[in-house]
Amino acid sequence: MQGPQAHWLADGRRLHLNHGPIDLIVEAFGEADERRAAYAQAVDRFQTILMELVKELPELRLPAFFLAPRDFAGPTARRMEAAVMPLAECFITPMAAVAGSVADEILSAMLAGRRLDRAYVNNGGDCALHLGESQSMTVAIAGTGNGMADRVTIRAKDGVRGVATSGWRGRSFSLGIADAVTVLARTGAEADAAATLIANAVDLTGHPAITRVSARDLAPDSDLGAQLVTQSVGPLSRVEAARALDNGLVVAEDFRRRGLIAASALFLAGEARISGAIALAAPNKHIQEEFAHA
Repeated sequence: MQGPQAHWLADGRRLHLNHGPIDLIVEAFGEADERRAAYAQAVDRFQTILMELVKELPELRLPAFFLAPRDFAGPTARRMEAAVMPLAECFITPMAAVAGSVADEILSAMLAGRRLDRAYVNNGGDCALHLGESQSMTVAIAGTGNGMADRVTIRAKDGVRGVATSGWRGRSFSLGIADAVTVLARTGAEADAAATLIANAVDLTGHPAITRVSARDLAPDSDLGAQLVTQSVGPLSRVEAARALDNGLVVAEDFRRRGLIAASALFLAGEARISGAIALAAPNKHIQEEFAHA
């Protein structure tokens, strides 16, 4: 595996950081000197973040327990643990928040001592956001389709600083059948963890159109162990898709009532459910702040 890599994308505005499984797109908005310094701070912090996580990986793959938070050494690992602790009544490990936590950590490094109007760190669609006073950012989200709008505008006053998406088609394993579940929350880590559990809950237990395989058979060191993860979803009737989405909506609404998330959007087979104040807007080719398919 190569060491940490950093280069500018073709547009000259966005910085690409890559090291092993971590793949980030970073952009800052503000005065030129502040942006340059923020980018340099992101690159500097990125040099060690993966190896810090690797050192604590065995413990990070173990389930969180509601009454027993662990004292991890690294700041990113601590973010992961903090994000999953409020959800520990279900089976969850800190790995459910790894992408969002990495995004949060790099964004925090960018902002240290800097004055930026806006900034984001996009880790494969799980994003950490910075919005200055009266600022906003428009995010493109995945899983909509079927003529549905696919943008959501986040304003500074909304209190949302993290956006994450989970589902069985994504890069991580899922216990459910959601095409996508996008969550808005206070941090990238919190959004990541919540999206994982809501997507797991979008399910039809025992349905013959769903193929599942032990996570351990696909990845021997998976934190999910012998749990069955979704590998394919065959045709579902509209009624079946609605029932699966309603199962996930119960969890999403519970998280929202508890203040763990601000809003979420659940998608399956052309059907959708919305929890909270998330307004999907039609694409606008003039929008310049769009940054990611979350």
